Amino acid sequence: EFPSGRQIIVVANDITFRAGSFGPREDAFFEAVTNLACERKLPLIYMAANSGARIGIADEVKSIFRVKWIDDSNPERGFDYVYLSEEDYGRISSSVIAHKTQLDSGEIRWVIDSVVGKEDGLGVENIHGSAAIASAYSRAYEETFTLTFVTGRTVGIGAYLARLGIRCIQREDQPIILTGYSALNKLLGREVYSSHMQLGGPKIMATNGIDHLTVPDDLAGVSHILRWLSYVPANIGGPLPITKPLDPIDRPVAYIPENTCDPRAAISGIDDSQGKWLGGMFDKDSFVETFEGWAKTVVTGRAKLGGIPVGVIAVETQTMMQLVPADPGQPDSHERSVPRAGQVWFPDSATKTAQAMMDFNREGLPLFILANWRGFSGGQRDLFEGILQAGSTIVENLRIYNQPAFVYIPKAAELRGGAWVVIDSKINPDRIECYAETTAKGNVLEPQGLIEIKFRSEELQECMGRLDPELINLKAQLQGAKHENGSLSDGESIQKSIEARKKQLLPLYTQIAIRFAELH
Repeated sequence: EFPSGRQIIVVANDITFRAGSFGPREDAFFEAVTNLACERKLPLIYMAANSGARIGIADEVKSIFRVKWIDDSNPERGFDYVYLSEEDYGRISSSVIAHKTQLDSGEIRWVIDSVVGKEDGLGVENIHGSAAIASAYSRAYEETFTLTFVTGRTVGIGAYLARLGIRCIQREDQPIILTGYSALNKLLGREVYSSHMQLGGPKIMATNGIDHLTVPDDLAGVSHILRWLSYVPANIGGPLPITKPLDPIDRPVAYIPENTCDPRAAISGIDDSQGKWLGGMFDKDSFVETFEGWAKTVVTGRAKLGGIPVGVIAVETQTMMQLVPADPGQPDSHERSVPRAGQVWFPDSATKTAQAMMDFNREGLPLFILANWRGFSGGQRDLFEGILQAGSTIVENLRIYNQPAFVYIPKAAELRGGAWVVIDSKINPDRIECYAETTAKGNVLEPQGLIEIKFRSEELQECMGRLDPELINLKAQLQGAKHENGSLSDGESIQKSIEARKKQLLPLYTQIAIRFAELH
């Protein structure tokens, strides 16, 4: 993409200096670098390996302070205050705020009210700096391209930076955490957690939407950074890096789904049973999937089409299992495996869809949606977990999409109800175009749902009475028996025959009603 090279900005923690912690000077430096990346519209890569905001203590006071005991001969009774002798106070008075007290013996003590310390960066000034870099890095996601590689443990403000920059690659043996496990154990009053990885390893972060990618080592991480940059303009907002494709654009899409559509095969192709490659919809070997471990019923990633970088969103048709880990902090908690039906948007998969749209839009990528949704999951838990909010975010992110967006309903796929609404061309008429393969289907409801409302049992029976010769004949006999004043038993017998015939025909006519609904 850039044969003569390109400019990027890289900022990294030095974990060999004060455990990579963020003090005021580190904060000021990180903020300045971030502002420079925004100003020049250059990609900003953050290599994270830190211990969060610096925790400081005034060593010069710690080594000389004294204690006023309630009873000098019995320390167990407790203490009144900590203080400095007059001589010590004279040496380090700028490190403390203290008031003077004089004993009956004439001894002068300086009772410590507050410890300031001689060094900048012992207390809340570190948190003050953390807020500044959080704001700067969040703004950088909006204004340029940000990517965080968690190459060592990242803690506290480091973990927030990994999220605020949104795009995140995590090394499989390094955690993203807010607080160390030993501090949490002290807070809980018992040994609950045994490692940082238990709290923020890939088993957590790759399944909750923090990680876009996980890698085994630094070399794989840097390789993924370089590959990701191949989809990103030299300067953000500039033209996309378009290359001459090795995969000719006039070749046919050879992958044809049979019963169900494999989304990854549709995107990038697949080898058939004889080992022959069946090409997909995008350039061979160009698809890089992100968020693979999170909300598996939706597939997202970046690919190239004729050498043009694009964003892709597709749908998993199989039922996927979501693993919910047990929380050792709750004794009654246990690991659960929750089935997630394919072709349905759940709160997590709808959020993943919206997040991918936001990322692609920021990166200036055209968008392809291979639409195959039956709708949104509307159960009580789904509504509680925010399915309405997530679905609304899809609309919002598509409404402000600034690049061409193509919605395609593939072969034998379907798009219904609310799932159609949130990606319809009316959301953003200047950008969205919709296409469908000739066997694709769409409607407000699925056929089974439609007949429950518009082709109920009474209407099915009317249809039988209009179309079935035997029922027509039986009804004529019943009418004749009534006119001829036939016996009551004859009428009842005919009525029973009518009911029996209706019961016999009901399954067949239900299928007819479903087919009629499908034709809509």
